[in-house]
Amino acid sequence: MSGTSSVKQAAEGARNKSSEAMGQTKRLAENAKSESVAATNGFLHTPFVRAALPFVNGGVAGMVATSVIQPIDMIKVRIQLAGEGAKGGPKATPLSVTREIIAAGKVMDLYTGLSAGLLRQAVYTTARLGFFDTFMNSLTVRAANKGEKIGFAERAAAGLSAGGLAAMIGNPADLALIRMQSDGLKTIAERKNYTSVIHALRSIAKTEGVGRLWAGATPTIVRAMALNFGQLAFFSEAKQQLKETSLSPRAQTLGASAVAGFFASFFSLPFDFVKTRLQKQQRSADGSLPYKGMGDCFRKVAKEEGLMRFYRGFGTYYVRIAPHAMVTLIVADYLGFITK
Repeated sequence: MSGTSSVKQAAEGARNKSSEAMGQTKRLAENAKSESVAATNGFLHTPFVRAALPFVNGGVAGMVATSVIQPIDMIKVRIQLAGEGAKGGPKATPLSVTREIIAAGKVMDLYTGLSAGLLRQAVYTTARLGFFDTFMNSLTVRAANKGEKIGFAERAAAGLSAGGLAAMIGNPADLALIRMQSDGLKTIAERKNYTSVIHALRSIAKTEGVGRLWAGATPTIVRAMALNFGQLAFFSEAKQQLKETSLSPRAQTLGASAVAGFFASFFSLPFDFVKTRLQKQQRSADGSLPYKGMGDCFRKVAKEEGLMRFYRGFGTYYVRIAPHAMVTLIVADYLGFITK
């Protein structure tokens, strides 16, 4: 009996030690997990990371949206360049342009210029959303110190400023994108056959000069300011208004981004049209250019092609801008939520 009792005691002692060891292991694992979460949170809340996050989140959001929308952007550019210099003639449609692209090559031709589009987002959207968030934070703090609420005028000013600054920085990538997308419209002998955005930038800088990388910068900046005024200011305002409704946060974001997409399209399309024309043009044999600048392009197109040419392809442009705005703003909103 005493032997049996000793065995039982030994077994119980072993079980107790095993339980203690497992408990200690569990506590160590929980402590390690807590320390890891604390370290992560601590890293995300360092001053440098807090300042950089709006820019990083904006760039990632823009690149995701561009990957989805690139074929529509390709079709939009081809519609804007169709029938250049002619008032009459058949009008290009999204369907006819798509058929033409596919018939001339293959479906993947719709993704021509994707590398330039991604680089543009990495530079332009990173800057515009980052600057907008930075400006909005500063304006919000200033308004709070005065015991006031930030208004639409402040949102508009932040959107215009962020768009203008970002467009100047991102113009070379934007130019490369237009050149890559319009290259297929030329005769085989005239084509540059750009293989990537780097190839396009090097080729333009080498043959036309580094300054040419900022061709069309004025309408690009004006377009960006108009687009950001419509997109960011109206998104921020619409989201603020929708907070008073019974809609879920996700529905509020979707609704606000749809409103923002419409106003962004309406305000920016004429400038986007002129920007495309100016960036596509190249010098003729005598060294002259079809358009001398933004004002000259507006005048010639209005005279030779009609005022409504500036809004040709509005449906395609909206289908390109609205989903891009929605995907960008939703992804940026989500990234901002998980990194706050």
